Amino acid sequence: MNNSKLMIGILLVSAQLSYGQTKEFTLEEAKSYAIENQVIIKNAQHDITDAKERANEIRGIGLPQVNLTGQFGNFLNLPVQVIDASFFNPGAPDGALVSFRAGTDYNSSANLQATQILFNGSYIIGLQAAKNYASFQETKAELTKEDVVYNVVQAYQLAAVAKTNLSFVDSITSLTEEMVNKQSVFFDLGLMKSEDMDQLNYSLLTAKQSQMAANLQYQNALTLLKYSMGYPVDEQISIAHSVDALISKKTIGPRNIKSNLSYELIKKQIRLSELDLKNKQFSNLPNLNAYYQQSYTAYRNEFNFFDADKQWFLQSSWGLQLNIPVFSGGQRHALTQQAKIRLMKDQNSLMQMEQTLKMQETQAKNNLLNAQSKLELQKQNVVLARKIYQNATASEQIGEGTSIVVTQKYNQLIVAQTQYVGATIDLFQAQLELDKIYNTILKN
Repeated sequence: MNNSKLMIGILLVSAQLSYGQTKEFTLEEAKSYAIENQVIIKNAQHDITDAKERANEIRGIGLPQVNLTGQFGNFLNLPVQVIDASFFNPGAPDGALVSFRAGTDYNSSANLQATQILFNGSYIIGLQAAKNYASFQETKAELTKEDVVYNVVQAYQLAAVAKTNLSFVDSITSLTEEMVNKQSVFFDLGLMKSEDMDQLNYSLLTAKQSQMAANLQYQNALTLLKYSMGYPVDEQISIAHSVDALISKKTIGPRNIKSNLSYELIKKQIRLSELDLKNKQFSNLPNLNAYYQQSYTAYRNEFNFFDADKQWFLQSSWGLQLNIPVFSGGQRHALTQQAKIRLMKDQNSLMQMEQTLKMQETQAKNNLLNAQSKLELQKQNVVLARKIYQNATASEQIGEGTSIVVTQKYNQLIVAQTQYVGATIDLFQAQLELDKIYNTILKN
């Protein structure tokens, strides 16, 4: 009994410890988790499977088609046939008719029919189109995966920046609070003016407000990261990589705009349009099919179809069926012209996409160089502004400065830090845009 209570207690403690446990993710782990769990990626995989099943469906059209049918009939009133009476009696008067009921009360039949395509141009093109459509869906799924990982990387970088900013604001708040505590001693001794002390308290309150805002930004960034990953929003996570670690990551892979997934998708769309045009052109060719048919028929006046001594009549036939398109009122020509127009539009879209990617590449490179230079300058500004602020607080503590100067230097430091955060985000964004253009997001 005591052992049972002990085990229950251990389980309860373990459950409490595991509840609220924070899961730490590196950037690579966050990307992998998103790829495995994001619903939009799962749906893209379903689209690939669906495309492959469509290919199987089209392939099955060219295989033998076998159908077995059965029929049973019961005449409530047998049909009446009328013929000239001379058919039975040559001496019957002219125009005399004889009526009789033909057939049996029951009839039943079973029919087996098999057909096979021997030549059909549309079927040949359809097989190629189905294969290319599956490849199109695979590229589309990769593009979906890239978009998801793009959002994850962006959210992770924002969280890293927010975490670094929070750490910076925490340190400044601690420094300000320490200064206020020391100056309070001088104020209590009457060695400091009330307005100077109020100014210092104002600086401390401002620092704490900045601290709360920085913490909120960090928590919101983590929430965005969880949403991008497909991770439960109500569970806790943390990030393992710092801003410096993310900046030091190098891009791996070829830097060629033609490896861009959107560019590749349009190329595959062009291939599908080419096959669509061929399909419209091949619709003018003859189609040749073969068939084989075998049927069994029985006629009864009583319902005894399953008696072994009763006869069933066999009929078998085979043949070829040739269909030659001759005139369609111009419909096939119009459909062919529409397919040509769609192909030309897709080709124009490819040229436009290439120009767009070249423009985006140039802009992203320029933005990256500018962000790198700006970040280095802002990093130096933060170091210098922090040094100035620390000197101002030190001077205030020994009575050689004023609280107004301390406040001014504090505001100067906050502006420098804000600019540094903005420069860091700009650098990450420029690099991320280049990775997307070169299709290296999934490789890094």
